[in-house]
Formats: sequence, C-alpha cells, structure tokens
Amino acid sequence: MTEAKLKVIDSHFHMWDPAVQNLPWLDGMKINRKYTFEDLKAEYEHVGVDFLGGVYVEVDCVDHEQEDRLVYDNGDPRILARMLRASLSPTMRVPLNATGIREPLHIDSEPRGRCLEPDFIGGLKALAAHGMPFELCCRGEELGDMAKAFGQVPEVTVIMDHLGNVTSLDSDSREALKAMARLPHSYIKVSGDNPVDPDIVKYVRDVFGPRKVLFSSNWPVVNEHSSFAEHFELMLKIFGEDEDFFMNNALKAYGIEL
Repeated sequence: MTEAKLKVIDSHFHMWDPAVQNLPWLDGMKINRKYTFEDLKAEYEHVGVDFLGGVYVEVDCVDHEQEDRLVYDNGDPRILARMLRASLSPTMRVPLNATGIREPLHIDSEPRGRCLEPDFIGGLKALAAHGMPFELCCRGEELGDMAKAFGQVPEVTVIMDHLGNVTSLDSDSREALKAMARLPHSYIKVSGDNPVDPDIVKYVRDVFGPRKVLFSSNWPVVNEHSSFAEHFELMLKIFGEDEDFFMNNALKAYGIEL
C-alpha cells in the first residue's frame, strides 16, 4: 500500500519574465530571469509532495494591467487564487480575475502612515463588503500602524506576508503581532527568503494559533538567499506534516474550493 503524500497549497508564489515585464527591483539580483509555473511544479515534484496548487501574488511590475493579463492568460487550474495590485480607496479599480488585492506597503514609494489614510481605510471597507481579502506586505517596523489600521475594519480578511517582515522579537514587534493576531479574520504566512528565524516562526505559531498560520514558499524570491528545498525542509521540521498549516488554512483564508 502506497503511503499518502502530504497535500500542499502554496499560499504565496510569483512568476515573471523580465524579457516581457518591466521589473526594476530585480536589477542586479540572482533571480533576474524568467520563472514559470511549470518551474514551481518541478520544485514540488522534487520534494515529493502532492502539490494541489498555489496563490499567485503580484510582483510589483511597472505595468500592472499587463500583469493582470498575463496571469489571466496562464489559465493553469492549479493557480487557485490571484492577489493582484490596486491602490486602495472606496473607488479603486479591481481586476475581474482578482481573488483579492495587494497594495505593497513595503516599497520606497509608499510613505509611512499610508495604511492610516482615509482612502486606505475606505478601501479596506470596500474589500470587506465584497468579501475580498487584503494581502498585507509591510515594513516590519510599521506593524504597529497596521494593527491600528486593520483594527478599524475588523470585518476584512487580512493575510500578512513574510511573518510581518519583522526581523527580531523586540517588544514592539511582539505587541504588534499580538494585536494583529487578535483580529477575527487575520492570517500570517511563513515565507521563504533569507532562511527564516525559527524563533520568530515559533512565536508567530503560538500567538496566531493553529488555524491562522499558512505555509508559503515565496518562490522564486526564496532562491535569492536560500532555496525552495531548504525552506520546505525547515517548515517540515517546525510544523511536521500539519495539514492545517500546509493546506487547510490557505483554503479558508482565500475562500478556495477544490
């Protein structure tokens, strides 16, 4: 009898082609080349799990509408959700093929305090009214501001990228993570980039609890300083073959139906 493989949903992956898309932030990086969804499938085949699919997250390219078209044209059934780019406001334009929205708050062009602006708060309320989640990528030192902002719209689903981008468990980071965890519809991803700090992962796991923490590869960004296989091995070491972490929590957070 064949032993069942661990079922995995990758809650955060990218794909791009610098020959087609304008991606200035890739300049000088090792990962400045084409990556396809087929390449990601090969990574999962190599680690020997049952890859059910994943959540595409926007890549901060210059032409957002071009990105929307490229993702739409892909059409692979294992792209289970699409978190696309928009600037939050009550009147924002949202791509029809979007599961939810990410306005990246960690980039240089986003001023500190953006998340507390009335337009941003109004945009969160609009997303909540339409049952769409917000993908939160912020600077770690601004996590306290995020807690204040999302505390004003507790009905919205917020999915935090990359452990909130905190680099240490100082008192401010701990309190901000606790405040985000208290929100009724908050989730957080353990993403690959630099090999993640197991102490931060374990703190987040304990604070958010077993139903709010999601596995994500952050592929192919994970390959800049680490590797997909190294990140996946660390996640197995910390979480074991926890189906909530590797699959079920992503289904709930993004409203995915298999």
